[in-house]
Amino acid sequence: MQIALLALLLINALGLLLMRIDKEKARRHRWRISEATLFTVALLGGSAGVLLGMYAFRHKTKHRRFTIGVPVILLAQLGLAGYLLLMR
Repeated sequence: MQIALLALLLINALGLLLMRIDKEKARRHRWRISEATLFTVALLGGSAGVLLGMYAFRHKTKHRRFTIGVPVILLAQLGLAGYLLLMR
């Protein structure tokens, strides 16, 4: 259980960090982190970090794919976690 929580913390920290890096790259008109990579991190459990990064850095907040998609992923993950906890 502790390893799972640590992994979850790390993937969310990665999601937050990737949003920060991509925002800085966008400002400087440099190579960007792909949206597929950002969604992959969210799907792998980093949706809270990606969502936090969206609003903390004001990044991707005008993209409906992100403003709808990331919260939907987070809600699905929370639902799955709740289900798994109840089934224990």
